[in-house]
Amino acid sequence: MDNFVISAKNLNYSYSSKDVFEVLKGIDINFEKGLFYSIIGPNGSGKTTLLKCLNGMIKCKKDTVFINNSDITSLSPNQIARNISFVPQNTIIDFEFSAFDIVLMGRSPYLRSFQNESKEDLHIAETSMIATNTWHLRDKNINEISGGERQRVIVARALAQHCPIMLLDEPVSMLDIHHQIELLNTVRKIVTNTHITAITVMHDLNMAARYSDRIILLQDGKIVAEGVPDDVLTEENICNVYNLKVQLISNSSYSSKIIVPF
Repeated sequence: MDNFVISAKNLNYSYSSKDVFEVLKGIDINFEKGLFYSIIGPNGSGKTTLLKCLNGMIKCKKDTVFINNSDITSLSPNQIARNISFVPQNTIIDFEFSAFDIVLMGRSPYLRSFQNESKEDLHIAETSMIATNTWHLRDKNINEISGGERQRVIVARALAQHCPIMLLDEPVSMLDIHHQIELLNTVRKIVTNTHITAITVMHDLNMAARYSDRIILLQDGKIVAEGVPDDVLTEENICNVYNLKVQLISNSSYSSKIIVPF
């Protein structure tokens, strides 16, 4: 596992203690450093559950999830937070914080109780906002900016954690097409420039094809295909998993094919 920043080995998960309804079934997957991964699949296939198992939000059995070769069950919440940042689907925040304060919260795993942020923490928050094109929003109330801007601020917070792994749960599902492209361009640029590993739950197959280095296709809690986009997003796989006939069209503007449903 030395080449992998995060791995799952025979990962099973059920929301019932009696294993009546298994959401994940024997998941084996390794995530390499510096790649953009997309997890795709129909509703109910286990995408978000897998993401939550990988970052410890759902407690899994021993010897099933490993972060930098360490069993996640042996790590404290603070240790996990120094390795994995998380961008949730819902970015609504109940408190009236400024965007800069939200990003600065990404430094919390490195602070002791009641310790104030250092100049270095402030600098990291600033550079994270610059990297996500949100620095101009620093003094604005987080709930008074647009959904696309707020989502980029949350990505900036995740970036400020300085983690080798960033997990994103359907980050563009509530955004218009302009903000979808803007956010995914931002994440793609972060992966390229900082060599972190981004693992994103996606519904839009064309977006997954365009931005991903690797794609994991789930169905009924199992991995049915994993690899580069062209190997995973085949007409046969899409038809079998989504029960939908599609045509794959090459486009000179993109390296990936365009998926067109019949």
